Parts: sequence; C-alpha cells; structure tokens
Amino acid sequence: MAVPFKRKRHLSSFQVILIGFFGVIVLGALILMLPISARNGQVTPFNQTMFTATSAVCVTGLVVQDTASYWSEFGQAVILVMIQIGGLGVITMVSLVALISGRKISLKQRSTMQEAISAPKVGGIVRLTRFFVRATLLIELTGALIMMPVFVSDHGVKGIWMSFFHSVSAFCNAGFDLMGTPDNRFASMTSYVGNPLINTVLMLLIVIGGIGFLTWKDILTNKHHFRRYRLQSKVVIVTSAILIFVPAIIFFFSEFSKMPMGDRINASLFQSVTTRTAGFNTADLPSMTRIGQAIFIVLMLIGGSPGSTAGGMKTTTAAVLVANAIASFRRKEDTEFFGRRLEPGVVKIAATILLMYVSLCFGGAVVLSATDGLPLGVCLFETASAVGTVGLTLGITPKLGIISQCVLMLLMFLGRVGGLTVVYAAMSGINKKLSKLPQEKLTVG
Repeated sequence: MAVPFKRKRHLSSFQVILIGFFGVIVLGALILMLPISARNGQVTPFNQTMFTATSAVCVTGLVVQDTASYWSEFGQAVILVMIQIGGLGVITMVSLVALISGRKISLKQRSTMQEAISAPKVGGIVRLTRFFVRATLLIELTGALIMMPVFVSDHGVKGIWMSFFHSVSAFCNAGFDLMGTPDNRFASMTSYVGNPLINTVLMLLIVIGGIGFLTWKDILTNKHHFRRYRLQSKVVIVTSAILIFVPAIIFFFSEFSKMPMGDRINASLFQSVTTRTAGFNTADLPSMTRIGQAIFIVLMLIGGSPGSTAGGMKTTTAAVLVANAIASFRRKEDTEFFGRRLEPGVVKIAATILLMYVSLCFGGAVVLSATDGLPLGVCLFETASAVGTVGLTLGITPKLGIISQCVLMLLMFLGRVGGLTVVYAAMSGINKKLSKLPQEKLTVG
C-alpha cells in the first residue's frame, strides 16, 4: 500500500518573527533568574523575570522591580542586550550574525527580514539592514558621548555606564532607566527636568528611533528636498510633528504652569515626545490632570512609525484614518495624501488595527480593574502603555497580581510584534477563497 506523500510545512515569515521574539524573551527571563543578576544575590521568581524580559524585548519599560536598585550590573547588561535586540528586531540581529559569520542569506530569510523592518521590497534588503545597524550603533554612541559629561559629573565613573544605557534605551524607545535608588525607586528622569542637554539629547534619540529606518534613508538621500520623499516619509514626518508640538502646547498651558519657564518648556516637550513609546518621564505623572492623562492614553496608543524601534498603532495608521474621515466629510470616494490616492485595502487595514488596539486596551483595563479592584481610568493608562509599548505608568504595575501582570505581558508582546502579525501567523497556510458572496447595501452612521 502506497504511503501518501505529506508536504513539509514551512513556517511563514510572521510565524518566524513571533517565535523569535518569544524565544529571546524566555531565554532572557531564565538568565535574569540567576543569582548574579540581582543585587541581593538571590534567585528572582520566574514571573518577575518573565515580566522584565518581556518589557525589555518589547521595548516597553514597565517594570515590577526598579532597574537600578534591584538588578546588578550583570542583570542591567542583560536587560540592555534585550532592549537592543528588541529595538532592532530579533530577525535583524540574527541576520547580522549570519552576515558577520559569512553565511549566505537565503530568499526566505530575506523575505522575513523585509517583514521585520517593514521594507517595501526584498531587493537590497541586506544592504538596507547593514545601514540600519551601523546607523543605530553610531547614533547610540553619539548620544552616550554627549550625555556622558553630565552623568559622570553627577554619578562619578558609574555615569559612563549610565550614559550608554540611557542612550540605547532612548533610541530603542524602551524607557528603562538607572535613576532609581532604594529610597526613591522608579524615579525615571524627573531629576533632570531642568537640564536642557539631557532633555534635548533624549528627545532627539527618541524621535530618531521612532520615525522609522526607511524615513532616515529618505532624509539622508533627499535631504531638504521634501517633494522627493516617498509618500510614507512625508506622512510620517508631518504626522509626527503634529503629534509632538500640539500636545506640547496643551501641556504647556494646562499642566506645568507652576514651573519656571525653562523647566516648563522642557517638561511640556519631553512629555509629548516620550509618548512616542519612549517611556521616560521628567514630570510626576500621577499628579497630572485627568485631561492630561487622557491625552497621554491617545498618544501612547498611536505610538511611533512603521519600521522603527517604537510600538503602537503607528503614526501612519492614525493619519490614514483621519484622511479617510476628511474624505468622507467631503464626499470624496478616495483617501488622498500629498496628491496621491491610497488603495482601499490600506484604509481597511488601518481600521482593523485601530479596532484591535482599542479592544486590547479596553479589554485589558477591564480585567485589571476587576482583578485588582482599581479604577478603570488608571487601568486604561497602564494597558495603553503596555499595548503601545510605552512604559509610562501611574505607579500601579509593581502592585498588580499575577493575572494582571500576565495580561500586561500579553499586551506588550502583541503591541511589539503587531496584532496583524499574530493574525497573519495564525492564518498562514489557509487558502484564500476566490469566490465572492452577493453584495448588498448596508446603512451605517
């Protein structure tokens, strides 16, 4: 009797990305459990190391243990490596190792690299990846060297390590910091609210890391010739500028009016920029008004741009939804940007992403509120921070129970790899139907 031939099933690019991220998280969590990783020399519970590793690889910044006061230098180094891997992308880092070792990158691997960095085509993907990695290391090194005199002056030799740690954390939009002490844990960058150098360097690192690798390429290639930019770069730059300066103006007049003028400007701009999924803060977030916290939630959900170190729905998603609404109000059939028409499928994907992020944020907040008995508004802030991979917090994360921490871990993971990546990974191998059902009109609105 003939044995039926079974076709070997290969993993799709989306499945490889998911498995890669999860594998790095588990490995990082196991290393953080080692006694050498903690300052007290004891084994850290797996649920705490898993949460920390998830937050680091997903470049979020939410923590259950203060990074500076709890983890040893070895533990901090492990966290920093995970941040770098998560910021550049697991696939990018694996591909880099293959390139260094002289191995040839297959077409399948090139396709996975394309999906990982949201590149428009497979052609030239290896060269593009080399550019991203080199530019990343150069920018992070520059940021560290500029901040080093300030940190060394304030913290001695330890300031050298702090400079590199914060530069990488800022560029990767991670939000992990080494400012906490046993007496003042989870301090973030509040002690530097009046330092223009630290504020400026961190904001530049956050913005450069959050606008996307392909946008840097466009800027370097076409420089000040804005008309020559690709449509995506134009949308990213304009939308990012609006999302930075408009909230900053609102914060300036509504949140920090009691500060000196210089500190007030720094705090307003920094708090607006950090919602690009960076996770640092120079202001006391729990003391902000409800309106200010609500603006934070919206900005955190939007996040950074495609193909960047940032998470969130992405600036382009928000821009497409707004442009589609404007087209509907004007009774225009097509959604348009800068004299170009978008295909309908892009609008459909943007609406799907919005629904997924809002559902994850609200659903997670309901679970947190019901499980730990906390106000829904506070929980919404925390879940928006998790699914947007931001890391800003109102201080409730370390106090949450195991169930709520698991919910936040799931949100961070989905927020980093992208909800659609999970869907496409699950649906890989399912054949598309070529037939269509009869069409009928439905009234909405």
